Amino acid sequence: MTVHALTAKEVTQKIFNKEPLFILDVRNESDFSDWKIEGHYFDHLNVPYFDLLDGVEDILEKIPSDKEVLVVCAKEGSSVMVSEMLSEAGLTVSYLKGGMKAWSEHLEPVKVGDLKDGGEMYQFVRIGKGCLSYMVVSNGEAAIIDATRMTDIFIDFADEIGADITHVFDTHLHADHISGGRMIAEKTNATYWLPPKDAEEVVFDYQPLEEGNDVVIGHTTISIQPLYSPGHTIGSTSFIVDNQYLLSGDILFIDSIGRPDLAGMAEDWVGDLRETLYKRYKALSDELIVLPAHFMIIDELNDNGSVAEKLGTLFAKNHGLNIEDETEFRHAVTDNLPPQPNAYQEIRETNMGKVKPDEEKQREMEIGPNRCAIR
Repeated sequence: MTVHALTAKEVTQKIFNKEPLFILDVRNESDFSDWKIEGHYFDHLNVPYFDLLDGVEDILEKIPSDKEVLVVCAKEGSSVMVSEMLSEAGLTVSYLKGGMKAWSEHLEPVKVGDLKDGGEMYQFVRIGKGCLSYMVVSNGEAAIIDATRMTDIFIDFADEIGADITHVFDTHLHADHISGGRMIAEKTNATYWLPPKDAEEVVFDYQPLEEGNDVVIGHTTISIQPLYSPGHTIGSTSFIVDNQYLLSGDILFIDSIGRPDLAGMAEDWVGDLRETLYKRYKALSDELIVLPAHFMIIDELNDNGSVAEKLGTLFAKNHGLNIEDETEFRHAVTDNLPPQPNAYQEIRETNMGKVKPDEEKQREMEIGPNRCAIR
């Protein structure tokens, strides 16, 4: 019996639209506990595939008849087989096309807003991984910030809107996902920018990203102003775009702040983190819209699917920005570190150009949620 496949894009729209969905996840319990598809009104049941080989009769009563049901596995095959068994038992169910592998790699473009001289700001939401990338567009030119390794979506999107990619930036040397910045630059002949203090071990050429070195996109006054903001890494650099948007990289998130330990330097960099958040950022306009490089929880998404909030609102509501005592802040940051990202050292070396894993290895390295934040 034929069962219906739902794409990662269709599931993403259900999250954005806050639709209900019941997910039967047939991966191993440890994989499910570590990372799952989350939505405002999503319910879950985790039953490993191997427990269902003899049939699905034992779980039929646990599956609701008044909600859409989606079966999920790692790569698709197991969920298809379970979906067919459930369908033969009289239930209407779908399976996730491409499994969690496809979920991890899906990017959803969302328009954040317009720029003052006619350009646009787009956010690319990697919903399954929590990564956020950006495209600044003006007068037929585009700049990309913090691109993921799925490079085609950025290049194809720029083609669709009639823009040439002229500049590509990384706010820092990423440790939780593989950057697509250098590959996009090579494919489009764009200039690739990287903070030099994060690039001491890279083995490729790049343009050093330093304060006072504005980059103009298009033929208007839209400029990207880098702001040195160490703390997550020693070279972490924020961007102020069009005097409207603060691209904060992994320094400041909507509901949390960045972790300082992914290069083994938590004690050394916690002071830099506080300096950036409590002095450099505090001196900026409260009206700047913060656009981070990651989100942690689904509640950080706005109604249109974007992840954005005014800086002044974050200073009022984000706990990480309201720890007055410096010693307490130090303890809050260094004593509260979540598990480090999967394969983060290998990812760092890949982003330095030292190793070149094949595509399947890259997928394996990135499996799991992002872990760049401290809440």
